[in-house]
Amino acid sequence: MTTEWWNEAWRQAHAKLSRSLERIGAGYPHASVNGKYLLEEPHWWTAGFWPGMLWLLYEASGDEKFRETAEQCEAGLDRVISEYYKLDHDIGFMWTLTSVARYKLLQAEDAKRRALLAANLLAARFNLRGRYIRAWNPWHAGEDNTGYAIIDSLMNLPLLFWASRESGDPRYRHVAEAHLDTALAHFLRSDGSVYHIVRFDPVSGACAEKLGGQGYAPESAWSRGTAWAIYGFALAYHHTGRRDFLDAAERTANFFIAHLPADKIPPWDFRLPEHVARPKDSSAGACAASGMLMLADMTVQSGAERYRAAATEILKSLYERCGTWDDPAEEGLILHGTGNFPEGQNIDVPLIYGDYFFLEGLGRLKQLQPIFWE
Repeated sequence: MTTEWWNEAWRQAHAKLSRSLERIGAGYPHASVNGKYLLEEPHWWTAGFWPGMLWLLYEASGDEKFRETAEQCEAGLDRVISEYYKLDHDIGFMWTLTSVARYKLLQAEDAKRRALLAANLLAARFNLRGRYIRAWNPWHAGEDNTGYAIIDSLMNLPLLFWASRESGDPRYRHVAEAHLDTALAHFLRSDGSVYHIVRFDPVSGACAEKLGGQGYAPESAWSRGTAWAIYGFALAYHHTGRRDFLDAAERTANFFIAHLPADKIPPWDFRLPEHVARPKDSSAGACAASGMLMLADMTVQSGAERYRAAATEILKSLYERCGTWDDPAEEGLILHGTGNFPEGQNIDVPLIYGDYFFLEGLGRLKQLQPIFWE
């Protein structure tokens, strides 16, 4: 298989991101509207993905402008920690792609300190009775979501595994594995699809109900949730060597591949009634592809070939069908992301996390190392 297309894709992404850097700077983009990324406050869950892309570009090129801006983004997250109240389960997304990334690349002591502090704050969200990391904080006065856990949290756990390795303290790893055990027991269905939200009784720890969340319904199959599970369980196997986590990653990957349409770009939910709109979610495809490329490096030969081929097809389709290479007015890399369809938020637009995982997937094809979740 020729490597020409992904090298060209990387070159074009590098050029576009270099131009976008001039406007975005050390901001925190989330979704692109009318060609420009809207910038969020630093507490927003996607704050790590822009600096994460800058670190990938710095790793590949050594260009100091990427490093300098990524460091400014990391420093801007300090007030999120000091203000505290808006921290949630996405601490791992935010500091793995900023502080852990910089520590892995540059061995910066202040980055290590920030990441260890963030890991402590993430571990503190662990509910001992239910054996889960609590998801969100209350969005409205009087709301109680102390019993909520979500599939997205699997991608936040690498911060805890990293903290155990760096500190020599196994408690972070214990929390991560306990949450993963809960995900195996309550989130993963036998066919490889997953629930988005599971609500537990926060006092007794008992499982209370399973919710649709950003999927169409409790028993539907939200595609980005499936992608979080593919990558999250693959990372769990990488960090623990536990075969049940590898089996879970393979099961979710098999489900994802089996339900892809002919163009290899997933709809926002794989299990929808006929009357419901089916916009694509390029971010789900990008995340799943990077996770499957990692999975391909860890599984048996026949499975490895299948996962690598599927991931490569997804990324190539995103490059050819969703890429914005011919539109200099568009800051996003790939079109057709769906943020939250049930809430009507960010539908059919570029999303910063879709862009990140697309770039990371290209980096995997180029054998870029390290990948920060690992």
